[in-house]
Amino acid sequence: MKLRRISSMFAAIGLSLCALAAHAFDVVDERGTTVSLPQPPQRIVSLLPSLTESVCALGACERLVGVDNYSNSPAAVRALPQMGGGIEPSVEAIVALRPDAVLLAKSSRVTQRLEALGLKVLVLEPKSHADVQRVLDKLDQVLGTHEAPRVWRVIDASVSAAAQSVPASARGKRVYFEVNSTPYAAGESSFIGETLTRLGMKNIVPAKLGPFPKLNPEYVVRANPDLIMVSVRSAQGLEQRPGWGGIRAVREGRICRFDALQSDVLVRPGPRMDEAARLMAQCLVDKGQ
Repeated sequence: MKLRRISSMFAAIGLSLCALAAHAFDVVDERGTTVSLPQPPQRIVSLLPSLTESVCALGACERLVGVDNYSNSPAAVRALPQMGGGIEPSVEAIVALRPDAVLLAKSSRVTQRLEALGLKVLVLEPKSHADVQRVLDKLDQVLGTHEAPRVWRVIDASVSAAAQSVPASARGKRVYFEVNSTPYAAGESSFIGETLTRLGMKNIVPAKLGPFPKLNPEYVVRANPDLIMVSVRSAQGLEQRPGWGGIRAVREGRICRFDALQSDVLVRPGPRMDEAARLMAQCLVDKGQ
């Protein structure tokens, strides 16, 4: 009897070890680094708003235990501990949360420090529509949620619907999308530029300049866009910039000024790109004809 019980105990241990091994998996992040995870993480720190929103869109919001200072959607994440800015967050605060995984951007300066402390770090930073789809798929794999195909279908279909809402008279307009007043612009190759293209717009910033180039303000004057999209904050004093009073969009009042919450939606490559497309389409309806 005793021998049988011992045999049964070892068999049970063996089954448990097999079950644990079955959940273990490897993920290759955007550095090309292979990250081994023993199981789908249950305690996650996200240091990029678009990744925070993606985790929630995939149905795993309750696994977030900490976020960067700028993650503010959905509303539930505002109550989570904030780790600081995504580029240089508080390592001590992150470690104190005992996360199973930390999600951050390539530009973050704490990746190696977190790894040296034994944390699992995944670098994911979408910059285009294809990147957003790929990151959703990668997070789906990490989380074990099996929701990415559905989430992407909704985004893609909603962008297409927004494009159909743009009147023919507004299509083909030359647009300048200002990310901030430096000025940095959204070029054709950025996720913002790709959405504008799908809406039937012509971006004055070609793909060859990169996704988010810093421009000489005179470039915009020479390009003479028909329409300007800009945040309320960046738009302060826009008409007084040297030479900008002569730009067609400024002269004719064809400027869409987005408030802070709308700007958050527009500049984040993630599951709210469908909402961003609707905001841009409404701008075209209001100002583009």
